[in-house]
Amino acid sequence: MNLILDIGNSSTKVAVYNGKDKKISLRTRLFSCEKLEKMLGKYLLDKAIVSSVRNTPDFVIDLATHGIPDVHILSHKSKLPFRNDYKTPETLGPDRIAAVAGACFAYPGQKVLIIDAGSAITYDFLSGKVYKGGNISPGLSMRFRALHKFTGKLPLISTAEKYVSQGTNTAEAITAGVINGLIYEINEYIRTFQKKHTNGKIIITGGDGGYLKQRISHGVTYMPDIVIDGLNYILEYNAK
Repeated sequence: MNLILDIGNSSTKVAVYNGKDKKISLRTRLFSCEKLEKMLGKYLLDKAIVSSVRNTPDFVIDLATHGIPDVHILSHKSKLPFRNDYKTPETLGPDRIAAVAGACFAYPGQKVLIIDAGSAITYDFLSGKVYKGGNISPGLSMRFRALHKFTGKLPLISTAEKYVSQGTNTAEAITAGVINGLIYEINEYIRTFQKKHTNGKIIITGGDGGYLKQRISHGVTYMPDIVIDGLNYILEYNAK
């Protein structure tokens, strides 16, 4: 069985796959050795892959390398199931690599726009089996924090399920400005993509993906597990 560890900026996702079949997955903000051992105790693991956008905790490497025969640390040097046309592959985040691999697995040979709405929001473009690059901009929570941190009096606001489109006080104005601004941004990326690729696929994922998918004007496929699916695909691909 395969252990998948996706260590993000604000949370960690742990999953176990039997080949292509996902047996269990868990997202947590409080990641510990005890929690990992408790979750994995009943599984006989023979392969693992670790993807991290920050420093990987030592206990993760120790636990994986001492109990699992084949451990892969994802990097730009990993063998990938697609060609990477990024000019600085060493700077491409492993989460973006994994999401592209997940899109490659889900929609082989097709043109795909992958929108990953996390701490930052990334837009990545897969054309068949070639990764063509993408863009990065601040995510929802980062936009709220930036308005608070870099101004003298604006309060810190968080995402709201309901909000007015035109604020009549400062809190409403910030809420509508940040959320609508990001929605307009996503809509325009999709519109531009669809104009060039009428049959292309659009995927949204990430911590804010579920919140945003209902507010986007275009049809998108919500795939919350595309990154861990991609990591499992890369792990199997490297084991061949």
